[in-house]
Amino acid sequence: MTRSSKGRRVILWRHGQTSWNLERRFQGSTDIELTEAGLGQARRAARLLASMKPDAIVASDLKRAAATAAELATLTGLDVTHDEGLRETYAGEWQGLTHEEIIARYGEQYAAWKRGEPVRRGGGELETEVADRAAPVVLSHADKLPEEGLLVVVSHGGTIRTTIGRLLGLEPHHWESLGGLSNCCWSALGEGARGWRLLEHNAGTLPEPVLGDDD
Repeated sequence: MTRSSKGRRVILWRHGQTSWNLERRFQGSTDIELTEAGLGQARRAARLLASMKPDAIVASDLKRAAATAAELATLTGLDVTHDEGLRETYAGEWQGLTHEEIIARYGEQYAAWKRGEPVRRGGGELETEVADRAAPVVLSHADKLPEEGLLVVVSHGGTIRTTIGRLLGLEPHHWESLGGLSNCCWSALGEGARGWRLLEHNAGTLPEPVLGDDD
């Protein structure tokens, strides 16, 4: 983002509910579709986001994010750019396991992750590696915005959290201080004189439980 261009905003929007969210089953990069309730969440949230008059939409290519983005595209007439760099964290052997199964089989690994230590959950990606691939996608699309423009990024809870942490310049150890996003809620970043600022976090609905890989 160039210093001469101010006032741009980025909405980082988490996908709607999936069956694995309800089962507290770790999805990671597994390609799980939205439930009917998740599709309804996407439609309701899309109406709110469309009222903000976004200039561009970019989304993860996984079905749950792509279907969520499609609802906003329908209302705005914008095309969606899909980018695999916005996929959820690949978590190897954790994927497909319930929260309870992860605790039972990988308790020490889970505890280390929650302490903010660099952990390859299930032999998968580090959080910093997720930020390494996702943050540049967000920045490259934000760079194309007009003055005061708005980009909507449709992605996943863990990827959004690491991307926010990276864009705010937080040390990775502190990324966990950003709470998770409920399904179809979003966080808003605004461009300020000293870089990106967090304007809203987990916005969009009345408070709901956070069901997903990032809780």
